[in-house]
Amino acid sequence: MARVKIVKSEKVGSARKPKRRPKNVDDYADGLPKAARESFATLRAAIRSAVPATATETISYNIPAFAHDGVLVWFAAFSDHCSLFPTASVIDEFRDELQEFRVSKGTIHFPLDKPLPTALIKKIVRRRVKQKQNAKAK
Repeated sequence: MARVKIVKSEKVGSARKPKRRPKNVDDYADGLPKAARESFATLRAAIRSAVPATATETISYNIPAFAHDGVLVWFAAFSDHCSLFPTASVIDEFRDELQEFRVSKGTIHFPLDKPLPTALIKKIVRRRVKQKQNAKAK
């Protein structure tokens, strides 16, 4: 079994210096530096295509999220990467496919200087949606 390197969270500078809480995801995106905007927009679109049509964008913990009967995933942009927060259990299921990315307990870091793996992102988000649906059915 392949191993994913789990790193302890280190102080990573935010791409945005929030002086106020963003009102919505567009407001959040407007505060990003130019270098992070394109990757953030690609990440946002990939997630949107994998969540139910009735899912809504929201701000949770001061970062963007998609919600449908509760938060499904969070996502954000920083000075050198975009992050996807699909929960630790979902990350564990994709260990083999995440070997080339920096992963912490509940976060996947996608570097800004490489193309985003949109197919993998969609697969991870779909798994999170299914996990949430299964939990609701119990």
